[in-house]
Amino acid sequence: MANKYSPGDTAFLVGSNRFIQEVKILKFGGGLYTVRFADSGGGIKVRENRLFATKEDAEASLKKENKPRLY
Repeated sequence: MANKYSPGDTAFLVGSNRFIQEVKILKFGGGLYTVRFADSGGGIKVRENRLFATKEDAEASLKKENKPRLY
């Protein structure tokens, strides 16, 4: 199976279903991408389902439901 992203590509990471951060793909291995944050320089390993090619795609994936809580 071909990887969706290659080392050196830029992607957008959705964290905690609230935050979108720009990242740079460093490598792929074991089903995880190693990414480096563009703003802080830190890095983590994430699964492909948390990465998006554009910021608009990442924003569209966020849950927008704000239902009132019934107690």
